[in-house]
Amino acid sequence: MSAPDFPPTVPVRWLTDAVASVFGALGYSEQAAGLVAGSLVDADMRGISSHGVMLLPMYVDRIRAGSVSRAERAEAVRDKGAIAVLDAGHALGQLTGDQAMRLAVAKAQTYGVGVVTVRRAFHFGGAFRYVDLAANSGCVGIAAANTRPLMPAPGGASAVVGNNPLAVGVPRAGGKPVILDVALSEAALGKVRLAAGEGREIPASWATDAQGRPTTDPAAALKGLLLPSGAHKGYGLALMIDVLTGVLSGGAYGQGVQGLYADVSVPNDCAHFFLALDAEAFAEDAEELARRVDDLADQVLGSALAPGTERVHLPGDIEAGRYDRAARDGVALQPSVFAGLVEVAAGLGVPLQSPASVG
Repeated sequence: MSAPDFPPTVPVRWLTDAVASVFGALGYSEQAAGLVAGSLVDADMRGISSHGVMLLPMYVDRIRAGSVSRAERAEAVRDKGAIAVLDAGHALGQLTGDQAMRLAVAKAQTYGVGVVTVRRAFHFGGAFRYVDLAANSGCVGIAAANTRPLMPAPGGASAVVGNNPLAVGVPRAGGKPVILDVALSEAALGKVRLAAGEGREIPASWATDAQGRPTTDPAAALKGLLLPSGAHKGYGLALMIDVLTGVLSGGAYGQGVQGLYADVSVPNDCAHFFLALDAEAFAEDAEELARRVDDLADQVLGSALAPGTERVHLPGDIEAGRYDRAARDGVALQPSVFAGLVEVAAGLGVPLQSPASVG
């Protein structure tokens, strides 16, 4: 069957089924393949393309090279009351991350709090998914991961901390959960690359040159280091996330974490942290926290606006709006991402329907 033509948008169901079929061809169960596919497509629907289907070729390369396991569950190596430590064995992070947060929620519902760390892990996609899971289970959720070092300590000229993601999700009574999902660099590397391509300067707070000096030259920045958001504050948060994930789990941290796009035969070896707080444990009424969050949200959304501003947003609002539009209108993919999906599917002998055939 010939490759489908590139469309401006693709239906969510087509894209999810196509990605799931790739993981199915690699030997994953239908449930596991669907979960990972849903994670990647969810990120694209929210406009977080760095965690979307563009990752599929790299995932497949690592699975075939053996640095990502075909296992679908992590092993519990410690389980004591409200705390557990899982060994992922380098399985896909979406699978072990979902397992870990569900375990944290179950523990929270028993003990009021549940904390699960995961070692020997792999990239888990968007951190927002795990805290959304917790919030929709009546818990405050926190999720974090460490990455290979990408940023210096203040005044340093070598990378010592990763651009580590941190997400917090809080249930609401009258709407979708409030979800904060951030990485800790001042600006994404993609923004630096865009400025270099357009020949314009970048703010000096974004990156350093190869000698560790803040620079406004994007070409020099691409040879240097990203800078933490808020200088010492972002650096400190990134370092503490390395403690909560790699150090606490008994896994890799600092220089021990490998790059996703480095040698695909070498495990990424990152670590994850999941925390759930049972809202009901903090009040007699299980809905009290959600109502109080609604009240706080109303205060924010009803606040005075600066000149030229149409509205303010809660964390996660913009991404949720994109998700709703994508669910209605389809997912916009870059041509290179669509081509990567088609190429990976063809390499595994997976036939793809035309996106136009799916309503």
